Amino acid sequence: MFNSIINRSTTLVVDELKIRLIGNKDSARITAYYQKNRAYLQPWEPLRDENFFLPEGWEKRLLQLTELHKHNLAYYFVITTKDSDDVIGVINFSNLVKHPFYACHVGYSLAEAYQGKGIMHRALDAVVEWMFEEKQFHRIMAAYMPRNKRSGKVLEDLGFEKEGRAKDYLLINGKWEDHILTAKTNHNWVPPK
Repeated sequence: MFNSIINRSTTLVVDELKIRLIGNKDSARITAYYQKNRAYLQPWEPLRDENFFLPEGWEKRLLQLTELHKHNLAYYFVITTKDSDDVIGVINFSNLVKHPFYACHVGYSLAEAYQGKGIMHRALDAVVEWMFEEKQFHRIMAAYMPRNKRSGKVLEDLGFEKEGRAKDYLLINGKWEDHILTAKTNHNWVPPK
């Protein structure tokens, strides 16, 4: 699990990785991440407006994300290394619902240059535990396209269980794609105080 934790509410440190909530000053870093990995991520993501790849677009988006964080309506994490502030991956939690569901969805991506090093496995493990322990969620759901074997393996290794297959589930890269539905349940869940 965590080798060390800095400010449990916003930053996790696991081995050489820092996983932290994105902030208003991250527009250049997150823009660079998506620009550099645009072609690599395109088969796995929705079609993006050009503003998504520009600092101005991210400045507006970061204002919205900061508000969502403040109100506990979403969490958008960036992955960096201890040695650099460059974004190498993202993990986001959306559709957060508390009583009586206590569940949300997670999505993630990792830079092409950092694939195959166990980074997403370690980062996702840390933030899922954070969501369970700090935010008291009972269930986290993730979906992946059947051909995305790498993503399926990460989820399986972290204890996400397959719950079914959804036909034409998400509009990815301009095409409706089937997805394997998975979820991980917090077996140590206690009601929030």
